[in-house]
Amino acid sequence: MADSYSDPSVEGALAALASPGAPFAVADGVYTGGPRTLREFVEATWGYGDRPFLVSEDGVLGYRAFFDAACGLARRLVDVHGLRPGDRAVVAMRNHPEWQIAFWAAQLAGLVAVPLNAWWTEQEFAYALDDCAPRVLLVDGERVPRVAAWARAHSVPGIVFHGGSDGGPDGFEPYVPDTDPHLGPPPVDVLPEQDATIIYTSGTTGRPKGAVATHLAQVGAAMHPRWFAAASAVRRGERPGSGPAPVSLTTYPFFHVAAFTSFYSVMAAGGTLVLMRKWDPAKALELIRTHHVTHYAGVPTTALQLLDLAERTGDPLTSLTMLNTGGAAAPPGITARIAAAYGERIEPRNGYGLTETCGGVLANFGAEYRAHPDSAGRPAPAVELRIDRPDAGGVGELLLRGQSLIRGYWGDEEATRAAFTPDGWFRTGDLARVRDGRVTVVDRIKDLVIRGGENVYCGEVEGVLHAHPDVAEAAVLGVPHPELGEEVAAVVRLRAGATGATGATAGPEELRAHVGARLAAFKVPAHVLVRETELPRNATGKVLKRELRAEVADWRGESVVTNG
Repeated sequence: MADSYSDPSVEGALAALASPGAPFAVADGVYTGGPRTLREFVEATWGYGDRPFLVSEDGVLGYRAFFDAACGLARRLVDVHGLRPGDRAVVAMRNHPEWQIAFWAAQLAGLVAVPLNAWWTEQEFAYALDDCAPRVLLVDGERVPRVAAWARAHSVPGIVFHGGSDGGPDGFEPYVPDTDPHLGPPPVDVLPEQDATIIYTSGTTGRPKGAVATHLAQVGAAMHPRWFAAASAVRRGERPGSGPAPVSLTTYPFFHVAAFTSFYSVMAAGGTLVLMRKWDPAKALELIRTHHVTHYAGVPTTALQLLDLAERTGDPLTSLTMLNTGGAAAPPGITARIAAAYGERIEPRNGYGLTETCGGVLANFGAEYRAHPDSAGRPAPAVELRIDRPDAGGVGELLLRGQSLIRGYWGDEEATRAAFTPDGWFRTGDLARVRDGRVTVVDRIKDLVIRGGENVYCGEVEGVLHAHPDVAEAAVLGVPHPELGEEVAAVVRLRAGATGATGATAGPEELRAHVGARLAAFKVPAHVLVRETELPRNATGKVLKRELRAEVADWRGESVVTNG
């Protein structure tokens, strides 16, 4: 297929979509035609009536029933619990349909929703709860034991979903749906400049920070995926919005911003979210067949497991038209793999976003993604970007500015000042280059290995290792060296039954030779640790390199290294 970026008619159509008065027009960095608050955004979904919104093990919840339930809970939070705009409401539960009811109830009541990582320990919950000081906890039964002591000590009530009829310990009450269709949301004023969410960073390099986003920022984040969907349709020669509503198997945990990008796009189109209690590739294939899923959204690890099983079982993924990865960098070979198995029927999509951008702000899809699989794509209209202090190769820190950026970190002015330039650009901490308008994220600044004065981008080496047919997972990091300062190390997990060039399982020397044939000698890992178990990851799919660094140090018989 020809690259549509060279087609003037396509470029003209895209420019028209963002021109004054068009759906994605931007003025002063803000979408002029979009909603101004999340309350306004969710109120519009009522018009989808009985269309299915949430499909789970418990059944199907339509849009109107969802909206009535969210309104009922919002009224309870205001009328019974006495909460007022600006009060924090924690949401901590699995991907139950009630997560969506709780989150949107907070928005309808003008509260600040604080989605917390459902897999945190009691101590991790206590840290975030102390930090954000919520006035109510909206949790499922599994989370109650981890938050009960804090709630009791601070006299904060809780509402329990999926926790039995008694609700739990003192101060916790069971969730009782109020679905009166005539009362609507509580009569509170919700303004664009008010805070809508506090979402905690993943904490892979330190204590999580609470990223605070206003309503205007979050609705900007809700417009970005709509733009990317429209741009994708135009590049396929289709009219935006003319196809069927998406049916999305969204496997991200709802507390993660990648999930926000996914469910915002589905809700805006009146589509359906198919939920999984926990990740299982066989169950995912079954759900795709049963519910005629058109869109898959998940971290690269789960997407690769899905493709592995589909290939082994001969599943044609008949209904699937889009496979979207996010939350972590996808291996460049995933596009060729999808094309080899399914041609151009399944559109690959990747992107880039952060907690601090409220989700995806760049996207790469379709023919462009196949042609440039190492790129994170191009920005949405209400996103500005620049490269700070680029080196000779054009690589520097990626800075972002635009509607969906957070206003700062909760209660942490020092961290906020450090994250933003005086003129409002956010420092992403990612190294990137821009060519022909496409952004390629090279690495995290802290993942950069400086070997004898030469920069080694871990992501580049990881991409080459992933291209080896025997490698299932790979992580690259720096380890201390007395003369060079640092040298390159790699931790890999091989595919089951993998065999190297000699017929035996691929070993460290073959993997080093594989990298050496494709990259400069100084980038070749001096140490390759082959791991039998999966690489440690957090709940959003990011590799925990701190743990691997300690593992490599122990393997080499050295003191544990904690820097970086």
